[in-house]
Amino acid sequence: MFAVADAHCHFDAKYFDEGTDAVMERARAAGLVGFAVVGLADAAEGLAPLTRVLDLARRLPDEVAACVGIHPHDASCWSPSLHEGLRAAAASAEAAAVGEIGLDYHYEHSPRAAQRDVFARLIALAREVRKPIVVHTRAAADETLELLESENARDVGGVIHCFSEDRAFAARALDLGFHLSFSGIVTFKSARAIQEVAAWAPIDRILLETDSPYLAPVPLRGKRCEPAYVVHTARHVAMLRGVAVEELAAAALENTERRFGKAFSRAKA
Repeated sequence: MFAVADAHCHFDAKYFDEGTDAVMERARAAGLVGFAVVGLADAAEGLAPLTRVLDLARRLPDEVAACVGIHPHDASCWSPSLHEGLRAAAASAEAAAVGEIGLDYHYEHSPRAAQRDVFARLIALAREVRKPIVVHTRAAADETLELLESENARDVGGVIHCFSEDRAFAARALDLGFHLSFSGIVTFKSARAIQEVAAWAPIDRILLETDSPYLAPVPLRGKRCEPAYVVHTARHVAMLRGVAVEELAAAALENTERRFGKAFSRAKA
């Protein structure tokens, strides 16, 4: 068994009705020592998801880094009052990052103009509270990079979560001070461009994630994903790079701690 962290996961009850503790216990048994848990404000629950992840980080400070944001799908729910609540959450000691935030032009659940506006506002918020950002980008590569550059995201850096772009995108993101976080997608046969980036990227800029409950890696593809499954992604990325999985996992764990400013306990490793 090797120690590893999940750099991006969702624990909402609508995904895991058995409860967070049961999911985390399975993950610990698989070797996980750290979790970057995401809470996203939305029209249905307002700021409640942010409160839940911050409470989890308070309860398990040696294991959980809380990330708070608004998904681009829900950009239309942004309001000044929601923004103030998000500012307070992001400024709290328990918040490690602002995110996930970004652009998603694949589904366009919110208008593109609204997505761009909210993305810019939340980059500015991250710069204000001096926290890194966690970026969601889908079918919007050029505009994502342009906004990161024009809004001076370099000042805080962050993570390109669920990396699914090509080497040219990766190079620009790295130049902006971002880490690249690889999900189960990197294990899919069709993900050649992503695999190329995983094999090429600097070892000190790689993170591993599940994006649970989505994107379960091979050999569990099609199942509900959960943090315990990140070990399969670790093995695949190690194989692509030609290194021992223990080496790759240790580097990714250290990178996750450095990126989120969190020292995870190795007591259960």
